[in-house]
Amino acid sequence: MGTMMIAALREGIEAFLIVALAAIYLRQTGRVSLLPALGGGVVAAVALSAALGVWLGAIAVTPLTEGVLALLTALLVGSLAVHVTRLGARLRSQIEAQVAAAAARPGRWATVAVFLFALLMVTREGMELALIAATLASQQDSAALLAGLALGLAAAAALAVAWLRWGRRVPLPLLLRATTLFLALFVVKLALYAFHEFTEAGVLPLDNAYWHVVTEDWVEGHWGTLYDAAMVGIPLTWLLWASRTSPARA
Repeated sequence: MGTMMIAALREGIEAFLIVALAAIYLRQTGRVSLLPALGGGVVAAVALSAALGVWLGAIAVTPLTEGVLALLTALLVGSLAVHVTRLGARLRSQIEAQVAAAAARPGRWATVAVFLFALLMVTREGMELALIAATLASQQDSAALLAGLALGLAAAAALAVAWLRWGRRVPLPLLLRATTLFLALFVVKLALYAFHEFTEAGVLPLDNAYWHVVTEDWVEGHWGTLYDAAMVGIPLTWLLWASRTSPARA
């Protein structure tokens, strides 16, 4: 549950901030008529992401497909984590510029552009979260997975609201870096899980039976449990240290 919660927190923070910043910008610039298009894009993105998650969970029923899915998730999570780390400090200006470009289109095209903006931006986060959830579905029961997802998204929403209200005081870049550190550790776990599933499928050019036994404890046993705890503990410790040593914002 903890892994799913942190993953949902990481993806949810950016998704909620994107929507909130876009809505604030539209209100401040007198384009409230475009808010329904923004909301429609968000609803469509959530539905698309949920459908993807259900479909991926349904097809990941063999060691080979689970290994491929875990490897794909590791590559996607790693690349997007690097991208968001670079974007984090400029998130507000980037979102406002993109919304401004969409809203500036003439007539009905502005509605379409804002809808597509919300659809694409939120789906980007939702697809990554769907991949993570589908990968974890084979390792956790559905109740724990859903509980972690709900808690992570609720925490993300609360943090997004806090940053919007007290943006000068909440160190969003530090929070993004801490959750990106979690994702870096998570990528290692996904890669190991993919390797473990590939050995179970017997498709690697090595002693698959031997390496399957060797990695079993790291995926589902004692060492795997300790690594899960480290995935949460290391980023949290870093965030507390960085928050104390970084200069306070006025």
